[in-house]
Amino acid sequence: MHLMKVDPRALKENPDRMRLTKSTPQADALLLATIKAVGIVQPPIIAPDTGGGNGYIINAGHRRVKQAIAAGLEEIEVLVDEAANDNGAMRAMVENIAREPLNPVDQWRAIERLVALGWTEEAIGVALALPVRQIKKLRLLANVLPAMLDHMTKGDMPNEKQLRTIAAASLDEQREVWKRHKPSKADPQVAWYNVANGLEKTRMYAKDASFDDELAKAYGIAWVEDLFASADEDSRYTTDVEAFLGAQQEWMANHLPKRGVIVEADTWGRAKLPPKAERVYGKPGKSDHAAMFVDREGKVQTVHYRMPEPKTAKGKGGPAGGAAGDDGMASKPRPDVTRRGIEMVGDFRTDALHEALARAPIEDDTLLALLVLAFAGRNISIASGASADVYGYARMDRHAARLLGTEGKLAFDRETLQQAARGVLIDVLSCRENRTDSGIVARLAGDAIGADGFLPNMGTDEFLSCLSRAALEGSCKDTPVLPRQKVKDTRAALVEHFKEERFVHPSAQFAPDATKLASWLVKHEASEDDDLDEGSAEPDAIEPAEAPDDEAYGVAAE
Repeated sequence: MHLMKVDPRALKENPDRMRLTKSTPQADALLLATIKAVGIVQPPIIAPDTGGGNGYIINAGHRRVKQAIAAGLEEIEVLVDEAANDNGAMRAMVENIAREPLNPVDQWRAIERLVALGWTEEAIGVALALPVRQIKKLRLLANVLPAMLDHMTKGDMPNEKQLRTIAAASLDEQREVWKRHKPSKADPQVAWYNVANGLEKTRMYAKDASFDDELAKAYGIAWVEDLFASADEDSRYTTDVEAFLGAQQEWMANHLPKRGVIVEADTWGRAKLPPKAERVYGKPGKSDHAAMFVDREGKVQTVHYRMPEPKTAKGKGGPAGGAAGDDGMASKPRPDVTRRGIEMVGDFRTDALHEALARAPIEDDTLLALLVLAFAGRNISIASGASADVYGYARMDRHAARLLGTEGKLAFDRETLQQAARGVLIDVLSCRENRTDSGIVARLAGDAIGADGFLPNMGTDEFLSCLSRAALEGSCKDTPVLPRQKVKDTRAALVEHFKEERFVHPSAQFAPDATKLASWLVKHEASEDDDLDEGSAEPDAIEPAEAPDDEAYGVAAE
C-alpha cells in the first residue's frame, strides 16, 4: 500500500460498497466543512479496477471523495491498495464499522455479500469480533418484508424475539400486519410488539416430542430450525400444534404402562386424576397407577397415584356419619403447609426412611430397637404402601422364611438376619398421611438412623406452592434470595436458587416435636406390671373365660 495524489473526479465508485443507506444532510455538511478547513485527515483507500476497465475504484472513503469534489479540491491524497479476491468486501466492511457503525440493514447486506463470496458465518464473526448469534440474527432480515427493511434502516429496530417472530412469518402475512401497524407522520415509531404479536404462532419443539420421526411424518409435521438456539441442543420446532398434540396422544396410547391411564391437564397444567385418587409424590409401589397427560408446553408427563381401599360400612353414629358444616364460621388462615404439602412430606419421609433402612449403617442393638418401634406403630396391619400386598402378610412370610432352614428351624447368618430385619422395617414403617401412617414411631426411627440425609430436594415449584407466604419467605433465610412483593416471584427465585442446591423444609425433618413426643411418652409410659419376671404370675392369675384380643397379638390395629 502506497500514498499518491489523484484527481477525486477520476475515481470510480465501488458498486459493491457497504454503506447503501444515504447519510444525513447534517453529516454531509459537517464533513464538507471539515475538508474545507483542514483537508482530508484520513486518505481514502483505492484499488485498481479489476472489472475490465482502467483507473481506480474506491474501497473506503466514498463520502470523503464526494465532499472533496464538492469542496472544489483538484487533488487529494489516497492510499493505493492491491485488489483483494473479494473485491475489498471484508476490508470495506471493517473500515466502515470502525468509522461509523453501519445500521443493521447495511450490516446484513454486507454479510450476505461476504457469504456469497465464500465466507462462513464463523469466519465473519471472527473477523468482525461479532458473535455468530448476532450474524444469524442479522441474516434473518433476508426474510423480512422490504417495506419493513426500509423503515429499519432509520434505526428503528425490533428486539431479537420480535425479529425472530417476524422473520418466521410469510411475506404475505407480514404485508397484512404491516398495513395495520406501519408508521404514520404523527407517530413515526413502529410498535414492533404489535407487529410481532400479530404474527405470533405457538411453537412445539422437537426436543419435547416423545414420538419419533416416523410418527411425525405420518402426521405431516415439518420441523423448522430455530436459528437462535444453542448449537448443542435440538432446536427444531413446528407451529402445527394440532398435529404435534395428535402425535403425542398416539405415542401415549402405544406406550401406556400396565395400570396406566391417559388423563387431561387441568387449568394449572396438572393431571386430572380420577375421583378420590391420592397423588404419589415419592416412589410408586407395584399396586399404584400411572396417569399420562400432555402439559401446557406439549410435553408428555407421567404421575402416579393410588386409589383408597374400600371402607367397611359404618353405623349411623360412626365416623362415616355426616359432620357438622362450616357455615357461618370465619375462614381460617392458611396453614404454613397445605394438606397436599403434608402429603408430599409424608411420601418424602417414607422414601427417605426406606432408603436409610436399606443402606445406612445400623448397629445391631439399634436394629432390634427399631423392630420394637416398628411394631408399636398404628399401622401394624402392614399397610405401608411398600408393596402390592394389601396387608403385607405375604412379604412378612418371605422375610421370616429367609431365617429358617430346611428342617423348619432357625438357621441364618448375621448378614441374612440384618437383610431380613431391614426388609421388615421397610415394609412396616411409613410416614404417609393416610391409614398407612405409623405415627410418631416412624419419625423416631428416621431420626435415629439419619434419614434426613436421604430426603430429596424440596426446592421445587410443586412443593413451594404448598407453603404460605410467611413459610415461603422464611425459606429465604440463609440464601441470597430476598422476598418479592408477589409470592409467585419469591417462589420462582427460590426454585432457581435451589436448582444447584438441596433444600429440605423444616417441617419434613424426622425429629418429632418435643411437646408431642413428651405427650406420647407420658401416654405410653411403661408401668411396673409390664416388667413382671417371666413365670412370676400364677397360672390361675388369668381368668379362664377371658380370651386375648387381636390387638394384643398385633394382628390388625389401625
